[in-house]
Amino acid sequence: MDRRTLLCGLLALTACGTGTAARRPGLGGARPGDRLAGLADVPVGSGALLDVGTDGQLLFVRPDADVVRAFDPTCPHQGTVVNPPVKGVIVCPTHRSEFDPATGGRLAGLAPRGLTEVPVTVAGDDVRLA
Repeated sequence: MDRRTLLCGLLALTACGTGTAARRPGLGGARPGDRLAGLADVPVGSGALLDVGTDGQLLFVRPDADVVRAFDPTCPHQGTVVNPPVKGVIVCPTHRSEFDPATGGRLAGLAPRGLTEVPVTVAGDDVRLA
């Protein structure tokens, strides 16, 4: 087996991840003002990974009743979709990088930076793209 064949095989195995199907992160073609989620879909003190449009997901966090933030759920280390916060920390399931749910900032691990925030606003019972 040559080096190229081995590398391609390893990359294919890496792409398998944890075996859970995750949709590609992104805004799904949403425009400013578009509804991304319902306020009730994002638990206070935690968060949720929610489908956005037809081709993406965002990680929504709600540190308190009046604040909702959204992040691209792609870990900056190797592109794995991170898990919603548990016990006050967002964790990447691949190499365990940790992120602050209030800011998306990197707390620990191999990720070179924090998560990318997506600007959102709360309008009534809706979370909308800012």
